[in-house]
Amino acid sequence: MKKHSTLVILLPIFFAFFVMGFVDVVGIATSYVKTDFQLSERASGFLPSMVFLWFLLLSIPTASLMNRIGRKNTVLLSMFVTIIGMIIPFISYTLTTCCIAFVLLGVGNTLLQVSLNPLISNMLSGELLTSSMTGGQVIKALSSFCGPFIAIFATNVLGNWHYIFPIFAAITLISGLWLYFTKVEREEQPETTSIGESFKLLGDRNILLLFIGIVAVVGIDVGLNMESSKLLMERLGVSLSEVAYAPSVYFLCRTIGAFIGTALLAKMSTVRYFRYNIIAAFVGMLILFFMQGKVSILLFIGLVGFFCASIFSVIFSLAMRLRPEKANEISGLMVTGIVGGAIVPPVMTSLSEGMGSQNGALIILTLCIAYLIYLSFRIKIQNDKQ
Repeated sequence: MKKHSTLVILLPIFFAFFVMGFVDVVGIATSYVKTDFQLSERASGFLPSMVFLWFLLLSIPTASLMNRIGRKNTVLLSMFVTIIGMIIPFISYTLTTCCIAFVLLGVGNTLLQVSLNPLISNMLSGELLTSSMTGGQVIKALSSFCGPFIAIFATNVLGNWHYIFPIFAAITLISGLWLYFTKVEREEQPETTSIGESFKLLGDRNILLLFIGIVAVVGIDVGLNMESSKLLMERLGVSLSEVAYAPSVYFLCRTIGAFIGTALLAKMSTVRYFRYNIIAAFVGMLILFFMQGKVSILLFIGLVGFFCASIFSVIFSLAMRLRPEKANEISGLMVTGIVGGAIVPPVMTSLSEGMGSQNGALIILTLCIAYLIYLSFRIKIQNDKQ
């Protein structure tokens, strides 16, 4: 009976991970907005920053807010902000309203990513927490995978890509109402922590190493997604339109990897799983340097994505298990690390431009994976399965 009631509570929380995946709509929307308003390459490059900037600025303040209003209410607030962000550009489609939508999407997603994982910890702990957080990443990855197809549906069936906004708003509304009417036991009200005190947690060497790990793994995720099409274009000598499907292949492999990871993490040591997968990703990345055919390139891009799929949730859960009494603050710190999605790609493109080859980007991704290998052997968690 208790398992049944826990599942009933977890279902709307897991569905909220689908909303979390909407942040990846920025990739699709940027291409459309660039065309619709005839923006330059450089100008359009700032649009994703309007989303990811808020992970740096608001993650720690969100943790403090969560201490005051609770985790569930913070998730609901994120849903409200996301709905407003999705409605505005549909009502009035201008460059200004699109920018406002990107900002609100970033703010809403920051609130959601900080509060949703700790909300799971209200009911689960230990290996089950890691497994459940990985399951949430499966749903998020599925949402990211569906995004391009929802945009195609909106364009071809509904007549305009703008309809992606009310579709996302409606899904978010359903998610918010489902969670609102689900009784989630309120966590004990922790003492409110200042922003400065939250950052002091980085004085813990293990927390600092895990924070850098989040920066690295998000950088790998965003960077490899971006690199998939570029690598095919360079090595095959084809246009973007011919390899536009590459990111979907990457997202599909990540979804499968996260799904399998959910099952494995319920049965084996989190740290051991971390080590095996990140070493396999490193080997796959090294082989990718030498691949020239379309199938082989996509295969190894997919394999790296597959083996890295659960690493974000693994690092996140390890940090929360290190200091469970500071779960809200730890969550805020780890989500701040998502700014890696805005740091690593520019370094990749700079090195690629300097070398005159996409191998420059691969070098940066390889270095990020190498750090994660170091982290997997450096970090130790008490009561982790052997």
